[in-house]
Amino acid sequence: MLSVGILGGTGPQGRGLARRLASAGHPTILGSRSVERASETAAAIGVDGVTGGTNDEAAAADLVIVTVPYEGHADLLTSLAGQLAGKIVVDCVNPLGFDAQGPYALVVADGSAAQEAQRILPDSTVIAAFHHLSAVRLEDPDVHEFDEDVLVLGEDRDAVGTVIELAAAALPGGRGVFAGRLRNAHQVEALTANLIAVNRRYKTHAGLRLTELP
Repeated sequence: MLSVGILGGTGPQGRGLARRLASAGHPTILGSRSVERASETAAAIGVDGVTGGTNDEAAAADLVIVTVPYEGHADLLTSLAGQLAGKIVVDCVNPLGFDAQGPYALVVADGSAAQEAQRILPDSTVIAAFHHLSAVRLEDPDVHEFDEDVLVLGEDRDAVGTVIELAAAALPGGRGVFAGRLRNAHQVEALTANLIAVNRRYKTHAGLRLTELP
């Protein structure tokens, strides 16, 4: 069973993914700049298999998920590039801004956060995934079914397959779906702004579901 490290794992998305991955049997390390905060967060999740540590310790896992805010994305990955070499790195960072009119997608010089990650981590296999999941639903222990899809993008089909399997295991009722190469990650990341707008307007936690798939 793959161990999973979550960089910036004490935030809502990291906590929610940790809950689901550990519940599916994957030992999960929440990484943070503060070991105390990471340990307290892991204990609060209350699921066996979730532990807290530094981002360096999280980077030592078999597979690593990046959930840090975009403003810290490049600096953190640069500092961990050596440790992440040879690993699958799943980037679910959404570069978004917020103003009086609501959420909007930021312009990223590399095209997307996932492409930025691949440039910084040339010796890692970067996969884009888990962008559109509601952190509220992920964290809620009373939610047992996820009738939604995880769009998975990447250049390496074997790595894409690994992440698709991980998504299916962590999200009962959910699916991982191949959605193209990393060059298509921008619109996937940007779509999160639309989902946030939908959820604010309708006071819900909507995700995505693709039709006509087997």
